[in-house]
Amino acid sequence: MPVSPKEKPLHWIGSSKKDLIALPADVVDDFGYALGAVQMGATPAQAKPWKGEGSGVLELVEKYMGDTYRAIYTVRFAKAVYVLHCFQKKSPSGIRTAQSDIDLIHERLKVAQQHYKEHHES
Repeated sequence: MPVSPKEKPLHWIGSSKKDLIALPADVVDDFGYALGAVQMGATPAQAKPWKGEGSGVLELVEKYMGDTYRAIYTVRFAKAVYVLHCFQKKSPSGIRTAQSDIDLIHERLKVAQQHYKEHHES
């Protein structure tokens, strides 16, 4: 599918696309619509900064049937959007995100930076 001149390509890091598709259909639809808006340069209403990685890393949050789902992505790069992680929040300690999810996002951001350097920088 060709990308319009304003639309940035969307890259999925690791298992993020497979993980998104495994979420409930309504959540997949909402995240898909929001990520499409991100590709066009918009910031969805449900997007908020992801703490810990600095500017340009955001999370989409959806509550569905009593559960919370997140999609973490970065707009840190001028020519592409990278989806780093999609998951159902299951923290044993209340509102905190599990350390394993935080570590995974950190590692996938490094992979995104390397991919961007190899494929999008002139």
